[in-house]
Amino acid sequence: MKTCGHTCAIRSWSFNDIASLTKHANDYEVWKGMRDVFPHPYSEADAGNWISCSNKQEPERNFAIDIAGTAIGGIGFVFLDDVNRYCAEIGFWLGRGFWGQGIASEAVTLATDYALSNFDVVRIFGVVFTTNLASRRVLEKCHYTHEAILRSSAYKDGHFVDSDVFAMVSQEQLKKKTHKCAQLERRTE
Repeated sequence: MKTCGHTCAIRSWSFNDIASLTKHANDYEVWKGMRDVFPHPYSEADAGNWISCSNKQEPERNFAIDIAGTAIGGIGFVFLDDVNRYCAEIGFWLGRGFWGQGIASEAVTLATDYALSNFDVVRIFGVVFTTNLASRRVLEKCHYTHEAILRSSAYKDGHFVDSDVFAMVSQEQLKKKTHKCAQLERRTE
């Protein structure tokens, strides 16, 4: 998969990305904004494992953020299930040298459009630490609505922190899904 914007592209991970992934992910400042499943320090073995796991996912849902053929960050989705089966959580990160350039905003826009066009989702949400002002701003710029503050919801780097929930509901997808679900319910009555 590859979809291009003006400043960046999002694309499938490649084993050729190991060096750049390790370089950009092995940064304490990047790690502070991530969940603990994102290792620190970040090794080449971690990069290889991530790429291998990402490439095996069906459907593909984790992508490199690319500038001029180099992976400088990552973006992806976790699809929910059960009563939340039409929802996905988005997550993203960039190497510190690329912060503040509008790249994350473009990547989130590209990934959101891709998910709404290719997956059976109505709602996409992101959860960011309240202290991560840049990621909060990215989601706001991408027309995600602030829905909630989750008090002391995460324990990161030795401290309890609040998290903010931002979401986008596709009215077009919601209409389609509501209509389709109503038809199915009528058939089962």
